[in-house]
Amino acid sequence: MYNILPYSYKQASKLKVIIKPSSKKNKKIDVYDLNNNFLVSIGSINHLDYPYYIKYKGKDYANKRRELYKKRFQKTRLIKNTASYFADKILW
Repeated sequence: MYNILPYSYKQASKLKVIIKPSSKKNKKIDVYDLNNNFLVSIGSINHLDYPYYIKYKGKDYANKRRELYKKRFQKTRLIKNTASYFADKILW
């Protein structure tokens, strides 16, 4: 089970959504609106994300990984309310 770090909770509050550990075995986080309606599941459980890179590898390394992530998902991460959008905003 994925342990959601404070960074992700802070990012979610900026978006006015609620996050909880995912009920799907291959995802990290389930995203809900403020009425507790399920929106999407985000984050592959098999990959680290920005707060975990900071925790385990340091901020410089995390920033490089963030830059690469944003380049890789440039086409989809800007489409509001998609899984890619929430992953970008909450995990990166």
